[in-house]
Amino acid sequence: MIEAYVLIQTHVGEAGHIAQELRGLDGVVHAEPVTGPYDIIARAEAGDLDHLGRLVADGIQAIKGITRTLTCVIPASRR
Repeated sequence: MIEAYVLIQTHVGEAGHIAQELRGLDGVVHAEPVTGPYDIIARAEAGDLDHLGRLVADGIQAIKGITRTLTCVIPASRR
């Protein structure tokens, strides 16, 4: 199992509804709007790195209003 935080930037004013949409994606465990340079922080999990990449590229980044993501894989020793 691979786990990661995905830091997400959105268009102004869209973080709330995008976070809600993210919560409906299979593999997204949590998604919360935050303040600072990123608008949403999501926690995701997948069976392997390839599946995580597809979740981010085909699922998260495909949501309208998301402008940029940064994926931070959680080291296995921290889980």
